[in-house]
Amino acid sequence: MTRAQQTLSIGLLVASVYMVAFLGLAPLPKKIADDIIPVLPFWALVTFGAYLLAKLGYGVLTFNDCPDAYEELMKQIQEAREDLKKKGVEVD
Repeated sequence: MTRAQQTLSIGLLVASVYMVAFLGLAPLPKKIADDIIPVLPFWALVTFGAYLLAKLGYGVLTFNDCPDAYEELMKQIQEAREDLKKKGVEVD
């Protein structure tokens, strides 16, 4: 089963369970059926957004500079300038 099929299957399962609960086909306490089930999709959306923001913030917080990559890039730029000068192209 591919990742897309697995995601689609889980999504359909969750949607089916939610519809059964929302339409009242499953016996649930009145408080849950009236107060929680209708706002469950909005709660899930807000929770997912908060998770993504936290993940983004953590990624920014733990972002590392790459001094080795900087040195390698500067060396490649210098080599490219030298190569262009040999071919008669003037560079700054």
